[in-house]
Amino acid sequence: MKVSIIGAGNVGGTLAQRIAESGLADVVLLDIAEGLAKGKGFDLSDARSIAGCNRSISGTSDYNDIRDSIVVVVTAGLARMPGMTRADLLKKNAAIIKTVICSIAEKAPDSIILMVTNPLDILTNLALHLSKFSPKKVIGMGGVLDSARFANLISENLQVPISSVEALVIGAHSQAMIPLPDFSKVQGKALSQIAGEEKCEAISLATARRGAEIVACLGHGSAYYAPSAAAYKMVRAILNDEKTVVPACAYCNGEYGIEDTCIGVPIRLGARGVEKIIELPLSAEDKEKLLNSAKSIKETVANLI
Repeated sequence: MKVSIIGAGNVGGTLAQRIAESGLADVVLLDIAEGLAKGKGFDLSDARSIAGCNRSISGTSDYNDIRDSIVVVVTAGLARMPGMTRADLLKKNAAIIKTVICSIAEKAPDSIILMVTNPLDILTNLALHLSKFSPKKVIGMGGVLDSARFANLISENLQVPISSVEALVIGAHSQAMIPLPDFSKVQGKALSQIAGEEKCEAISLATARRGAEIVACLGHGSAYYAPSAAAYKMVRAILNDEKTVVPACAYCNGEYGIEDTCIGVPIRLGARGVEKIIELPLSAEDKEKLLNSAKSIKETVANLI
């Protein structure tokens, strides 16, 4: 099995390491900066004997090398800088993604596309439009990452083991994300039953701000350990046909009242991509937030295509 990763920056390089060293698949790391991809490919390959890795890892700038990939992960694009919102990235990253997606459609037409580049929801919609792939085969990573951040902050605030937390965040991968305390559990009980409304709101707000907080701390670049872990989880679910339920940016056409738009919702993820969208009984307030985000995303995408 082969997975190709477009973009050999921190997220792409770390994801390549996770996939290869776990033995999940062979990896092709592609970047327009040929030396960057080749250098990281050589470096990761040199670590194989130490890590006990039998999977091949190669770096390239040639899209012909992604042929026969089962999954193509797109991390290419600019990272956020301090003070920059995901929306600020849109113009430059949209231009990059247009070239990337057209190349994937030509060279790996049977693959599943996993989008990681921000602004995630808008670019996932753009990728679906440009690729002409089945909506089940174009997916965005955001919800897995946002839910992991929510889980971590729940664990820290309530001082409980992270293994006892199941967190769920839906909606846009942005400040408009929708953490769901009623559907997030701590030791089997709903977070909303364990923590008061004020604490739930504080943790939810901290989750929405986490990405920007990391960017501000780093000073240059953005998060990559957790994003690469989130992408790895999704790639593994596809390659192993796990049919696991995860929150992800997926195409809705009637679900939750959303029409013709990709946005973060719970899905069942397997070898065919999005196998089912799980509809939760959301509160009226959360349903309205989700619909408003979907409307905003759809309007923005309409101006790009």
